[in-house]
Amino acid sequence: MMKFYNGNQSGEIPGILPGPPSDGKGDYYWWEGGALMGTMIDYWHLTGDTTYNDVITQGILHQVGDNRDFQPLNFTASLGNDDQGFWGMTAMLAAENKFPNPPADQPQWLALAQAVWATQAAPDRHDDTCNGGLRWQIPPTNNGYDYKNTIANAIFFNMGARLARYTHNETYATWATKQFQWIWDVNYVDHESWKVYDGGHVEHNCTDINKAQFSYSAAILAQGAAFMYNYTDGDAAQQDIWKTRVQKLTEGLFRDFFPKDVAFEIACESRHGACTPDMLSFKGYVHRWMATVTQVAPFMRDTILPVLKTSAEAAAKQCTGGATGRVCGFYWSEGVFVDPAVDKTTGAGEAMDVLAAVSSLLIDEADVPVTNKTGGISKGDPNAGQGSRRAVEPAKPITTADKAGAAICTILLLAGGIAIWVFMNLGD
Repeated sequence: MMKFYNGNQSGEIPGILPGPPSDGKGDYYWWEGGALMGTMIDYWHLTGDTTYNDVITQGILHQVGDNRDFQPLNFTASLGNDDQGFWGMTAMLAAENKFPNPPADQPQWLALAQAVWATQAAPDRHDDTCNGGLRWQIPPTNNGYDYKNTIANAIFFNMGARLARYTHNETYATWATKQFQWIWDVNYVDHESWKVYDGGHVEHNCTDINKAQFSYSAAILAQGAAFMYNYTDGDAAQQDIWKTRVQKLTEGLFRDFFPKDVAFEIACESRHGACTPDMLSFKGYVHRWMATVTQVAPFMRDTILPVLKTSAEAAAKQCTGGATGRVCGFYWSEGVFVDPAVDKTTGAGEAMDVLAAVSSLLIDEADVPVTNKTGGISKGDPNAGQGSRRAVEPAKPITTADKAGAAICTILLLAGGIAIWVFMNLGD
């Protein structure tokens, strides 16, 4: 996997995959570097392999920006709330997984997540159009500023849910509940089928809903709902509400995106060459996020893990390409390798998908995401995000102290680490 990443090489930019496409520098936009860092944090957490930890830390810290909120000025032209949010979720994951802390003079994982959340909770990000909600893009000059999409709002919801659980600060939970309700009220989630749609335009009051469906939108809502289920333990009425949401979102996700229990991106996968580089990476996030659901909402384990196992087996089976015979494609359900060149990419998203799918099979042996009361080691900052765009301060201070190879079809947890290491070296 890391053969696609050159950010740790002389003259290259740490934290990002080659790109962006708009500059002719590669296939990948800024946000996908953050997604890669998150994938590698989960890889470390699940396998214990520390080989890439320093590279991951370097990459994340290089992209925090002047205000330590993942808004670097050199990527403003493609800076969406979802892009910033992906980096924020990676920082949140590092805190939850007890990824080794950065040096003391550098921003800390929890503080970075808080900074992203605070900037996205600021009044200037939530205008009155569509009765609230985040716009897709942050700068008003960016194409897409007139669009309020599900993924940006779902990430903000997801981060609020996880910050609430980690810090035990009710402000985050209140915002998460409010944000989910907005997504529901604007009908981005179908009230009967629980299909999750893409978004709508502000000039139409978000009623012109684009009914395109993407797997990661449904999965990130399911994971956020699972964290809220966990957070509301002790409040039976609230917990039951979130339990139903987890169940319904998972049911819809598996119905629409896992025919025969194998991940399939319905918006584009039916035709070779139709998926964008972004879409080609969605399967991996879905596997990772749904695996975590089984930890914070254990009642879903028997529903989720068999599907993820079948899908991972299909993913690994088709990794037979290239000179090494280990290069992975995207079209898992076809059962044969399809060269990433058909989608005009180098294959980073495809490799990231398979690594995530295979490593997630180790979830039963992994530690549950921690909180500041269950062993969390990352320091928070109640002022994080206050130095940039207007931000919301938490209601009360947040205290500090806040873890695949060819034989995939018979993967066992005892052999999982070895199998996953093989996938770290996929590619020619």
